[in-house]
Amino acid sequence: MDHLRYSGLPFETQRAAFLAVVAADPLLAETLARVRQLALPDWLVVSGALYNSVWNHLTGKPPGYGIKDVDLFYFDDTDLSYEAEDAVIRQAAEHFEGLPLPVEVRNQARVHLWYPQKFGQECPRYASASESVSYFASRAHAVGVRYGGDEALELVAPCGLDDIFSFRITPNRVLDNQRTHEMKGRRAQACWPEIGVVPW
Repeated sequence: MDHLRYSGLPFETQRAAFLAVVAADPLLAETLARVRQLALPDWLVVSGALYNSVWNHLTGKPPGYGIKDVDLFYFDDTDLSYEAEDAVIRQAAEHFEGLPLPVEVRNQARVHLWYPQKFGQECPRYASASESVSYFASRAHAVGVRYGGDEALELVAPCGLDDIFSFRITPNRVLDNQRTHEMKGRRAQACWPEIGVVPW
């Protein structure tokens, strides 16, 4: 199987291929349908469950292979308390019960409050769920999808899609995320040996 068949192609071609894989993946289709019902403000399903599903499709692996969880972002700056986010997390846990993978829900309006303690450095105060995606440790990770008003899947890909389709994990140096880049790179290579990791 030619796993690199979309590498280097124009963005619109890659975008169509990416969204077709996401829409056809049974795990992602069910998760996205449930996320839409939850109706969180400015929501995005992001990162691993998406690009891992594309790698599975291109290497002939089964849906869900190598995927730990589904990351769901939303953005609500009307209440930045831990309690408000925790209430959404508990509601989501009930809503997503029965899905094959756990869904990790995080309010991106609050990240700047806990990030320094967890990672030892400051991070910007994000203005949207989409903005936070552009700060991921590696360019291949910086991807999100949601349903738009016309019920079509929308793509957020601030670093493009060529790293995903080229099976390449390149540093995104907007923050000092070297440790995360290297750790996730090693894990990805263990599941998909076709992947190359560009050093930080």
